Amino acid sequence: MADMPDGSNEQRNYSSYLLRLWRVGAEEGLTWRASLKSAHSGEQVGFASLEDLFHFLRTCTGTKPVAAGDGQKPL
Repeated sequence: MADMPDGSNEQRNYSSYLLRLWRVGAEEGLTWRASLKSAHSGEQVGFASLEDLFHFLRTCTGTKPVAAGDGQKPL
């Protein structure tokens, strides 16, 4: 079992979130922001960058980052 970001020690096989993405900043310095809202608890978490979002998701799922060129295709 892995510790979840909310502090619980629970293994999850399914998670559902509402994902919101938006950009902030000047044209030359646009940055993506994100938030996730849990469909189960209604808890909302905000992220200052996409990397912060990905880190959260990797922590929740207990996975490691995928190296570039590992056969992953964009949606």
